[in-house]
Amino acid sequence: MKRLSWPSWMPIDPYILALIGTVGVAALLPARGGAADVASGASTAAVAFLFFLYGARLSTREAMDGLRHWRLHITVLACTFVLFPLLGLAARGLVPVLLPQNLYDGLLFLTLVPSTIQSSIAFTSIARGNVPAAICAGSFSSLAGIVFTPLLAAALLGNNGGGFSADSVVKIVLQLLVPFVAGQLLRRWVGGFLTRHKKVLGYVDRGSILLVVYTAFSEGMVQGIWHQVSAVRLAGLLAVEAVLLAVMLAVTWYGAKALGFDRGDRIAIQFAGSKKSLASGLPMASVLFGAHASLAVLPLMLFHQMQLMVCAVLAKRRAKDPDDAGESADGAPDAVPARTPAGTAGAGVGVSSSASGPNR
Repeated sequence: MKRLSWPSWMPIDPYILALIGTVGVAALLPARGGAADVASGASTAAVAFLFFLYGARLSTREAMDGLRHWRLHITVLACTFVLFPLLGLAARGLVPVLLPQNLYDGLLFLTLVPSTIQSSIAFTSIARGNVPAAICAGSFSSLAGIVFTPLLAAALLGNNGGGFSADSVVKIVLQLLVPFVAGQLLRRWVGGFLTRHKKVLGYVDRGSILLVVYTAFSEGMVQGIWHQVSAVRLAGLLAVEAVLLAVMLAVTWYGAKALGFDRGDRIAIQFAGSKKSLASGLPMASVLFGAHASLAVLPLMLFHQMQLMVCAVLAKRRAKDPDDAGESADGAPDAVPARTPAGTAGAGVGVSSSASGPNR
């Protein structure tokens, strides 16, 4: 019997539907009292384990090999942690006319999180770009985000993060960085096990994110913060995010050309430099925003799905460029997947176990 697969024409990734369903469960059955404490503790443990797995999966040797293409990586990091935040700060002028303060804080936080790994790789492969560069660029961005995101949030969000303080940075280090380092140190002994059971551990990745979403939105329901957002405000948020994505796609493509990168590198820069990781952003938001995390991650969830849909179309168009010889920057032909990441649960959402970590 043929295995059932998600239709390639379906624009919404099945994992996004799972996230939406989790939000619905949290709205109908939010965790309260002792159940909320249990859910919060389980969420904290799940996130720590998630980043332990990420550290244990990431090959130190591969990361060091990628340093040879340092100009490309610096360009992607500059797009992710400099240009994106600058655009987020520029959007402050839309408060309160188009965006309320709470949604703007979430939008600004969205601009601070690292890039994806798995979806950047998949889209770069479809467009016949420099896939090894996309792998390293996404990995470096994810590593840098563990440090840069909380520091940028401290500088730009201040106390607007709903209880954000210097203690939050310490929590980020203990909950994300320490488990990651522990995974790197133990990779020699656990790496083989993780490789053999990557499919099962992929469900752990996804389940951890769903648990974080349920905990965050449960707290939001208990606090009653959903009454602060109207449909008109959400429409305004979507419009702002569409402009943000369009600007970043244009800047990464034409900016990379101006810097002298070849076509394969430009594709890797465009797809790695214009994305934001849902898998990294959700755990960090739960630590930084506390009870206000539900609204803080809403812009990120919407932007994540938008970037997948737009980049799936863009990658197909890049693959048909007349100057495409079917080879990557290093001259080796790239394999083109049979379907787009939007039709693949792992590549679309960025929490597949086939990648080197949860930050896709």
